[in-house]
Amino acid sequence: MLFEEAFYVHCRAAYLSLFKSSLANITSKQQLCRALQQAGRNPAHATLNKYWTPRTSKLNFDDFCEILKNEKKTDETELMRAFKKMDLNSDGYISHSELQKALTTRGEKMTIEEVNSIFSLADINKDGKLDYAEFCRLLLSTVEQCETAALERLEANAKLKRQNFGSRSYSPPKSSVSSASSAASAASAQAAATVRSSSRPSSARSRRSSLSNSITMASSSTREWHHGSMKGCFFLEEDGSISSLQYELHVPQTTNVYLTIQPLSLSHGADKPSSWMTVDTALFVMAAGETKEESTLVGFTESKDKDKYVWKGELHAGTYYLLPFTSGCKLKKKSKKSPSNKPVELIYRTDCGELDLTREEALSDVFEVIDLDGNGLLSLEEYNFFELRTSGEKCDKDAWAVCKENFDMRKNQLTRQGFVELNLMEATEKDGDPADLWVILEAMGFNRMLELVDACPFQIEVHCEGTQPSIQPLTMDSGPKLQNQALQKSITARTGAKALRGQDNVFIYTYRGEHRISSLIANKTNQKVTVHVNNEQSRNCCSSRGMSVFAVEVPARTKMVCQHILPINERHDWTYNCVETILPST
Repeated sequence: MLFEEAFYVHCRAAYLSLFKSSLANITSKQQLCRALQQAGRNPAHATLNKYWTPRTSKLNFDDFCEILKNEKKTDETELMRAFKKMDLNSDGYISHSELQKALTTRGEKMTIEEVNSIFSLADINKDGKLDYAEFCRLLLSTVEQCETAALERLEANAKLKRQNFGSRSYSPPKSSVSSASSAASAASAQAAATVRSSSRPSSARSRRSSLSNSITMASSSTREWHHGSMKGCFFLEEDGSISSLQYELHVPQTTNVYLTIQPLSLSHGADKPSSWMTVDTALFVMAAGETKEESTLVGFTESKDKDKYVWKGELHAGTYYLLPFTSGCKLKKKSKKSPSNKPVELIYRTDCGELDLTREEALSDVFEVIDLDGNGLLSLEEYNFFELRTSGEKCDKDAWAVCKENFDMRKNQLTRQGFVELNLMEATEKDGDPADLWVILEAMGFNRMLELVDACPFQIEVHCEGTQPSIQPLTMDSGPKLQNQALQKSITARTGAKALRGQDNVFIYTYRGEHRISSLIANKTNQKVTVHVNNEQSRNCCSSRGMSVFAVEVPARTKMVCQHILPINERHDWTYNCVETILPST
């Protein structure tokens, strides 16, 4: 995921070095060339013609990202290998005549003027020879400069917008790369493409590498491990409860399983650490029964590997429920904002009088959260999880067809650009009133400063040995009840019961894990009891109750989770010392 986040930031940086918004379209081959150069690519004419055909009128940001996925950066080793084949006496130099012959007669042919331009850049000591190692360094240095400048502009642009929103005098900072460098990049691009194509066998040119969905993990077996993943999000509700989707895992055959869950970092949080990355996460694995009530707990993520919470074990062929969980110790309601924090204005009018978003990255982050399978597109099912969360309603197939006619889609799925445009329309139709847009963002966990404070995105990874797992998101009405059942079982199965002083039929169970402590009260009497809980003797501990001293009322013949405890600072020792007593009934 970190690779995907970094890739998207680089795409956005390159795009916004030319355009004010990622909603703008590339409208010419020249613009495409410049954008690719800013992304560290050196597009030759053949490359540009592949993506900008006579029928092409525009390309959007998603198209640009797809092109960058396909077009890799220039490789120094490959270039050097090609030049060495032309260096007949192996002295590290190529004469002007040799270079001219190679570049004007092979591969993507250049004119003599273009060859002379390249030679003048690379022939540093003017001796009529090209030091091709120096030429490669010049080429790759220019590529790196373009990329770095684009990232710097993106960061400066974001800071300036935050500081000076709405100013008509706003203009993006200038690039630190000169036009001469850009020209050098363009000229050397064609030379590089010509050299590569003229020295590479045609069979190699047509070969395409593919990414395998299997991984290799430490195991005594030689079977491959196969991988499935799914994203999700914990949402902090108004009443303090926490909700999320549940997931169905299908395992085709008995297999060893390595399962993880961790908070998910979003692309636009690179400039400062995200508050939710310290939130504890867990995953309960339940074997599906004939009814959901008959499901049984198989295991849960007790161990931790860096930021990932891990469960390892064997699963038989069948269907399982994966139930995400967080204790509420770290994800909880924050105090109200201070008057000095001014809410962000969502919408502004451009110099042309058009409405636009001041902070498009908030909606882009929402897209990243609801793109559950991480394929860069929203299916109708994924979009409906978002609709249910923000409006309580679903989008039917007819409405989806209308979306397809008006917004950017690919394979009947909504692109990132289409999603942003769809939500911008909410404000545009009401002459810039952002009320509906605020409803969406607040439902997704953002505050009025566009900080994600009431949500924690997460990532689930499933690795199976020798078989491909299948994982699908679910919204189960019985989800909270099933999770509570799993949580209670995880506590009672790991520890013995201790009767509270003076009570033979009221018990406390305390699960002491390496990273979390959880307690449960079992009331086996025929009347409700009130248990007083005192954590004041604990050290470096925070309770999911938010208080050191509190009381819990437990109905007759009922089990109830009392509290969860986490260390405030994981780097320091923590001591849990809790005293539970029965309060006299009134």
